Amino acid sequence: MSDTAAPPEEAPKKKSKLPLILGLVLMLALGGGGFYATWSGMILGGDHAGGEGGDHAAEAPDPLPDIAFVPIEPVVVSLGPGSSSKYLKFTAQLEVAKSYAGEVTVLMPRILDVLNSYLRAVSMTDLEDPAAMVRLRAQMLRRVQIVTGEGRVRDLLVTEFILN
Repeated sequence: MSDTAAPPEEAPKKKSKLPLILGLVLMLALGGGGFYATWSGMILGGDHAGGEGGDHAAEAPDPLPDIAFVPIEPVVVSLGPGSSSKYLKFTAQLEVAKSYAGEVTVLMPRILDVLNSYLRAVSMTDLEDPAAMVRLRAQMLRRVQIVTGEGRVRDLLVTEFILN
């Protein structure tokens, strides 16, 4: 037999595109499902509903704490002769529980005395430094809390601090 007669070569089979198409369809479906789950808040606990908001009931905000604000009369302190300003005008309010508002108001002359004494003793460089305001406020709050007793005054809110 002769080897000269070669068997006819078979044409290579074309690969099927079906797995590629199924992969693309599956990828799009999973991507869309993941987007919807995240957007609707089913995953990652999103608070914002993408739809019309029918699924989430409107939540009422927490009620305000039981507080009252007791105003402190303006304190005007004359500053020393070496300062660029002559006066300091200080006005504040005390944040207290409503049940203690009357007691704190009764102690207001003593609170004014403590604040006036402290502000007169503070150096001019501390008064002029804007970054020192936090420290000054904390010092005044601590002094007020000592005068009024622990737990009565929650915070000191400075409403005016004017160097003139």
